[in-house]
Amino acid sequence: MSASFCVLNAALRKDHVTMSQAASAPSTRPPADDRLQRSSPVRRALLRPELGAAIGGVALWIVFAIIAGDTGFLSARGTASYLEVAAELGILAIAVSLLMIGNEFDLSIGSVIGASGMIIAILSKEYGWNIWLAIAVAMVVSLIIGFINGALVRWTRLPSFIITLATLFAIRGLTIAFTRIITNRTNVGGMQEVDGYESARRVFGSEVSLFGANFPISIAWWIGLTILATWVLVRTPFGNWIFGVGGNEQAAHNTGVPVTRVKISLFMLTSLSASLVATIQVINSTGADVLRGTQQEFFAIMAAVIGGTLLTGGYGSAIGAAIGALIFGMVRQGIVYARIDADWFQVFLGGMVLIAVMINQFVRKRAMGVR
Repeated sequence: MSASFCVLNAALRKDHVTMSQAASAPSTRPPADDRLQRSSPVRRALLRPELGAAIGGVALWIVFAIIAGDTGFLSARGTASYLEVAAELGILAIAVSLLMIGNEFDLSIGSVIGASGMIIAILSKEYGWNIWLAIAVAMVVSLIIGFINGALVRWTRLPSFIITLATLFAIRGLTIAFTRIITNRTNVGGMQEVDGYESARRVFGSEVSLFGANFPISIAWWIGLTILATWVLVRTPFGNWIFGVGGNEQAAHNTGVPVTRVKISLFMLTSLSASLVATIQVINSTGADVLRGTQQEFFAIMAAVIGGTLLTGGYGSAIGAAIGALIFGMVRQGIVYARIDADWFQVFLGGMVLIAVMINQFVRKRAMGVR
């Protein structure tokens, strides 16, 4: 019994010593991340991609308000004019921004606009189809084009810039050739006479009268798609995948992200957005032209870049792309109201792109503590 008591006493002493050492030892809990401790609302705001564009947009509006406020820029009609321009470009820029965040480019969307418009016009006007069925066919064709673009990029491993530059010319050429074969022209008009036009006009071409001006429904499409794209980027796993494949494709693949599926989906999205813009244009102008959409791919990329999307992928936002499109619209219509020669438009636009990139780069470096 004495031996058992000694063993028990030794065990209790050992436990007491162990508990004392644990109490006096420093905590092994990992310290809080210094980045989170130092993070402030101001710093988080500075890291937002769209901050520079928002500041630039406000400054630009003030400038045009001063120099063109008395000629109609500040009127409801003037506001509707630049919002209409911004809306059509913004629909493209949002999809392009998501693709650029995924570190890819799509230069074919301009030709997809022309092709989709001609598909709608030819099927409904020349062959008597209901316009809704023609719109559905145009959108399906655009999705197929997007799938081909994405599949070629993934299969060949060539830069998407090269692949989509090739498809830009191929689609444009096919559109012109088939349109001439079918109609002997390069444009089709009289869409207001086709079956289903009035119902389609209510969805894609109607207007809302506010403050004595007519605001097109395309603005609602633009705002709605901006909200949806922002929700996808911020609140869904697919949004995380987009940032992942754009920031580091190999790391994303190693963590189980379906890289090929994500990128092909993004290409299909940009083509679908081009088809939507084509539908809006066909309904509003009651016609289609094979050259419609020319250079829109570059304007969409410019809007995304102005909005803070990096050309190297992994960083950007749909809100920034929408603001970039708004800046584009204000510049295009603002120089008209300011009675500046329209030849200066591209000069203004090029300057805005350069200034926006420099400001965004400066703000990001300062916010991240990089000199």
